Amino acid sequence: MKDYKKYFTLSGSPEDIYNCLTNPVMIEIWTGEPAVMPKEPGGEFSMWDGAICGKILDLVPNKQIDQLWYFGEDLYSPVSIKLHPHKKGTSVEVKQTNIPEDAYDNIAEGWDEDYFGALEELFEI
Repeated sequence: MKDYKKYFTLSGSPEDIYNCLTNPVMIEIWTGEPAVMPKEPGGEFSMWDGAICGKILDLVPNKQIDQLWYFGEDLYSPVSIKLHPHKKGTSVEVKQTNIPEDAYDNIAEGWDEDYFGALEELFEI
């Protein structure tokens, strides 16, 4: 199993980034795919037509999102997304642990391109 940790700087405010990561309508705008994203911890989410699914563990509005991603029946990968104000907008810290070796490259690329690359494009419009 591998761990992933990276920082991204986005031009939106922490409030705007949090909204884009937790509001299913906004998620559909920047991913182009239907999304299920509950507003309360304990609910199950789905993005990219089920390619990413899991459970919301905790939500601290405009500051932190903790999720548990599912990789099959008995394999789970905790994800923590922390938002910090930054002079250019928001510094985002992403940490994901317990990633299967064979999924790591795809996950890392997904964070860079599909997740935060797409979000940055949204804020450049």
